[in-house]
Amino acid sequence: MSHQLTVDAPRRSPLRVVLTILGVAAVVATYAFLIVSEPADVVNGPTASSALVALVGFGLAMVLLFAGILPTLPTTTLALIPVALVLNIVLGQFVGSTLIPIYLDSIGTVLVGFLAGPSAGAATGLLSNLVWSFFNPSVLPFAAGAAAIGALAGVAARLGVVRRFYLVPIAGLVTGFVAAAIAAPIAVIVFGGTATGATGAVIALFRAAGDSLVQSVTTGAFTSDLPDKLVTFSVAAALAYALPRRSTQRFEFVRRYRVLAGAKRQGETVGPKAAPAA
Repeated sequence: MSHQLTVDAPRRSPLRVVLTILGVAAVVATYAFLIVSEPADVVNGPTASSALVALVGFGLAMVLLFAGILPTLPTTTLALIPVALVLNIVLGQFVGSTLIPIYLDSIGTVLVGFLAGPSAGAATGLLSNLVWSFFNPSVLPFAAGAAAIGALAGVAARLGVVRRFYLVPIAGLVTGFVAAAIAAPIAVIVFGGTATGATGAVIALFRAAGDSLVQSVTTGAFTSDLPDKLVTFSVAAALAYALPRRSTQRFEFVRRYRVLAGAKRQGETVGPKAAPAA
């Protein structure tokens, strides 16, 4: 008899699909608000009016996404999300204080996307930035990018990228391109191109070379995001393979799309003596 955590999760109903679409719309609307309104007080914490609007907008998006996917998620996914949050925040906070021009603040998000799918990855990215913003308000406006990273990780896994490990860095570069394109307008419009740590040094370097503010921030975003997501995707994929196969097979998304090399097809049960992941 199959373990209760390995049985297939219920298929999505039309209502859950609508909730997921509304969640995506809320992310886009909140991102557009930050671009159009050009808030200057968002870094002042949750008490600032623009930060409150962003918190509500991204928070609503997270709730809608979770409402759309929660009934389909096994207990293993629910247990993984808090671990992913801690991994994101701890690594992001630590690396952000160094002179390394990458972030490493989305490894947990990408791991959830690989194992549980695009919606779960997007919701985890949003939740991670919302929680982190109470300690570091400057990350809140970038929540839309965090959601996109989680969603693209899930899409890559669904397409079989993780099953072919040599494609993982390429998927990371593609995601880094998208993440940089989303983050650059926020960095210019909301923060005026200012940044701290290694990212700020990279922007200052391009400014000193004679580039305009927009050019410097955009180039800096791509310079940091491309290698960051390449490393992030590779590390997250390595973590997915490092987990016991019996654990990863409990994720319905992994079984349905055979995300990992050697993963069982949907409908196959996990035997009591399942072999370790390759």
